[in-house]
Amino acid sequence: MRAHTLGFCIAAAVAVAAPALLTNEFHLKIIFTAGMYYLAACGLNVLVGWAGQKSLGHAGLFAAGAYTAALLTAQAGWNAWLALLAAAGVAALFGVVIAIPSLRVKGPSLAMVTIGFGIVVEKVVTEWQVPFGGQQGIYGVAPLSMGGRAFGMREWAWLVLAFALATHLMLRALLHGKHGRAFQAVQAAEVAAESIGVNVYRTKVLAFVISAVTCGVAGALMAQQNQYINSDFISFNLSVFLLLVVLFGGPSVIGPALGAVFLTALDAFLAPWPGLQHFSYGALLLFALYAMPQGLAGALQGAVRRLRPARAAAPFVPGADAEEWQPRPGEQLATTGVILRTDALYKAYGGVVPVNEVSLELRPGHVHALIGPNGAGKTTLLNLLSGTVAADRGSIVFAGRNIAGLRASRICSLGIARTFQNLKLFSHMSVLDNVLVGLHAQLPAGFWACLLGLPSARREERAARQEAMQLLAFAGLAHRAGDTAASLPYGLQRRLELARALATHPRLLLLDEPAAGLNPQETADLTALLQRVRAKGITILLIEHHMDLVMAISDHVLVLDYGAKIAEGSPAAVQCNPRVIAAYLGLDEANDVPAPAAAAA
Repeated sequence: MRAHTLGFCIAAAVAVAAPALLTNEFHLKIIFTAGMYYLAACGLNVLVGWAGQKSLGHAGLFAAGAYTAALLTAQAGWNAWLALLAAAGVAALFGVVIAIPSLRVKGPSLAMVTIGFGIVVEKVVTEWQVPFGGQQGIYGVAPLSMGGRAFGMREWAWLVLAFALATHLMLRALLHGKHGRAFQAVQAAEVAAESIGVNVYRTKVLAFVISAVTCGVAGALMAQQNQYINSDFISFNLSVFLLLVVLFGGPSVIGPALGAVFLTALDAFLAPWPGLQHFSYGALLLFALYAMPQGLAGALQGAVRRLRPARAAAPFVPGADAEEWQPRPGEQLATTGVILRTDALYKAYGGVVPVNEVSLELRPGHVHALIGPNGAGKTTLLNLLSGTVAADRGSIVFAGRNIAGLRASRICSLGIARTFQNLKLFSHMSVLDNVLVGLHAQLPAGFWACLLGLPSARREERAARQEAMQLLAFAGLAHRAGDTAASLPYGLQRRLELARALATHPRLLLLDEPAAGLNPQETADLTALLQRVRAKGITILLIEHHMDLVMAISDHVLVLDYGAKIAEGSPAAVQCNPRVIAAYLGLDEANDVPAPAAAAA
């Protein structure tokens, strides 16, 4: 924090002094252009670098802001400042339009959608003479002014640098809080993020809107400064250039600033050779993708760590309170009754029916084990209960409410959390941040409070970090809080996923083979941890093939085979059930003789 404050103060001093000392209009224009590209790229960095959504159509959003400002001032007679504000709003609407298909397509397909959007916008403003002026464009765009005096190049440089510094502070506050963690979680594992309370679709839309607003403001500033706009300013090359700024600068908060300054200076230097410009962009893009995956910012940070090893130490994390973590009041139901009931739950994939008319009841405060042979439909049933997969028919009533068909994030907010058979940690994030993502839905601070860094948001963030440390202490991971999740041994990763699920403050915890891959000591440690979780009053539904663990902690056992429930009861009763023995061992129920032996006889 102290390093950032010092760096920001130096940057602010340079932003004030540099335009004041320079007299060359060309140099002032370079400063303005670098600031404008930073504004366009910093939001794109949120979308690409943090949320992991591919976009090659931001020239269209740049055009939305530029043409909005041009039309409102040159043709409608609006005040230039109001037109700038309107440009941000119109760009935000276009951001929502692009985000609509983002839930359905990913990766290269999403990039193609955004390319299509950019091309459509370019063709519309090029071909429509009214109102966009066609290829001739729009002249007479009103510049910003103060006290009746239009801005000169020095004032434009000061203005764009002030916008850039303010945007940096706001995005830093946003990305270092719950929204930044949500963006990273969506990039790492959408299914896991949704299952612990992050609404993936809303998070993607928010990332698109942020990127659209900053890009639209940059476009409006460019049009107002030039007092002219046409389609030459918004070609596909602009989208590539903005993406290059993000990738070359790096996904950190400071990355777009480094990329904008470096590439704007390079662009100005190579301006006499347009062909060389385009070649340089392609070469730098490949270089950034393969040689510097963390961009210029990451390379500089790595160099600093090598020169000053002390800075490579684990980041500071808050200490855990002496008090043990406790579920929040009101989250536990009475010890009698039913916390979850399913009735005739059915799911089919073509001719395969992994869940076939399954009805079950879970009692609050109990540990229910769900067992059965491989392929019996256990994980599919957990997917239905958690909302990861929608049932074809049947009802799921949790705490008196039918939750069938709800989004996984909504089901999580009602009190159901889960872990996965195959670990789905946010591997590039720290252990502490993984647990903090689990607290996402428990943090009520709104977008604007986080963006502006209001005291309420900062207090909430401090309290969340303290609770996350309590959870890590509860799971025996406090000493690894600053490590990346991928660096943990496998057994500790299993515990981290459990701690992350507990961070959602569940009433019902769904565990999909939590002991898979653990050695005997790790299994014993997990058994002890699950017993401590049960002591907190949290209901558990556990899928597990490790029978010693099942028999040690289960109050009630349900057995599936070929998607149907074939038995349930106490662990001892189920262990002796002939149908269960037949399902596991392939016995002939009629003769109680192994099938191969019977065939041989």
